[in-house]
Amino acid sequence: MDRIAIVGGGISGLSLAYFILSRDPSADVVVFESEQRLGGKIWTDRSEGFLCEGGVNGFLDNRPKTLALSSMVKLSPLRSNDASRKRFIFSDRKLQGLPESPPAFLLSGLLSIPGRLRVMAEPFIKGDPREEETLASFARRRLGREAYEKLIDPMASGIYAGNPETLSLRACFSKVYELEKNYGGLIRGMIGLQRAKKKAGSSETVGAGPGGVLTSFYNGMAEMVDALRAVLGERVRTGFKAVSVDRTGAGYHLHFADGSSIEAGSVILAAPAYAAAEILKAADARLARVISGISYPSLSVVCFGYRREKVRASLDGFGFLVPSREKRQILGTLWDSSIFPNRAPEGYVLLRSMVGGARASLLARESDPKIIASVRSEMADIMGITEAPDFVRIYRHEMAIPQYTVGHLDRMKEIDSLLSKYPGLLVTGNAYRGIGVNDCIENSWKLAEKLVEGNE
Repeated sequence: MDRIAIVGGGISGLSLAYFILSRDPSADVVVFESEQRLGGKIWTDRSEGFLCEGGVNGFLDNRPKTLALSSMVKLSPLRSNDASRKRFIFSDRKLQGLPESPPAFLLSGLLSIPGRLRVMAEPFIKGDPREEETLASFARRRLGREAYEKLIDPMASGIYAGNPETLSLRACFSKVYELEKNYGGLIRGMIGLQRAKKKAGSSETVGAGPGGVLTSFYNGMAEMVDALRAVLGERVRTGFKAVSVDRTGAGYHLHFADGSSIEAGSVILAAPAYAAAEILKAADARLARVISGISYPSLSVVCFGYRREKVRASLDGFGFLVPSREKRQILGTLWDSSIFPNRAPEGYVLLRSMVGGARASLLARESDPKIIASVRSEMADIMGITEAPDFVRIYRHEMAIPQYTVGHLDRMKEIDSLLSKYPGLLVTGNAYRGIGVNDCIENSWKLAEKLVEGNE
């Protein structure tokens, strides 16, 4: 097999290299990362006894490839605490529990009585699946405006740091799209799937959401990055910023910022879309332009550590999200020390707030003092925490989570078509077919299989 050059040392690039080698130990694979730190959006930082996730804080355990990879590199996954199943929405100036069952929904005060009745009427709304529709349009159409504003809008912020008025339903939540397409609605779809599961002898509960339990590792998500780096060894090269790629006969030349270059039979760009576009610009301006159309808002992750006695709230749960209608300075706050052990020293708690996103990208770029003041103000108003935190860390992502806006699926078709002219030149990562750790690892598994079998 010719040399395979992978650009990007995030979870996509590292897992791809590992899966290639697991299939062909003799493969000539090299991973190039522009920074000294590996992991991309996986960014675990231990400081003063606190374990902060500056980016991804876990993965759902309902997709087998991530658990398989954990086992292959001898890691022990850690499921989140049972208490973290409780989730809250800050709505109408108070924290309100997210209903966990239909009876709880009927009794919940999160939605008004008309709002609840509108959701209950969803099975009677005529199915109207559209090839392309925003998440906001879909939610208002099927569930009503109040449910959209109080439930769906904050969910979009929590997963994508995104704006549901521009996010593509089909690209972001294909399962939801398929429920309406195949069954005519969400509730009818879930009932139909549940019956099919029961008929097949499965007791698994069906829902419109992703399902699964949030899972990480005792020492944070960086355990997976560190384990992969240990296995890959000298095949991983940090501080190598790829700047361009050009075709040379049956292969490619990959050029770096320091003036060096390498030859490779295959080049896989596992870097963010904006970085991949820059690398491709000289080789194919149209391809670069299409990829650069994938936008990224800014996001800052703010970790506050407190002595437990400073926080009067119970912290018995996962945390809370904030609908945009509340016009707050944060997207939400996760109670990290309630979700996983080993996140805060004895007698302390760790709260992690998100600032910015597509809703208010500029807020994420404010100075440290302004961001700290904003989060402190929100903690005082929402959670009653008036004292200063004992520990503060801010993790900035100028380009955070790729946005699968309306037209994303058409963009992907065009990218695939343009890349078909360049055998061995590929793109992968969370900008294309799934933003989560599970998506990245599953896509790497499939791509490695194709590369080793010679289908790419």
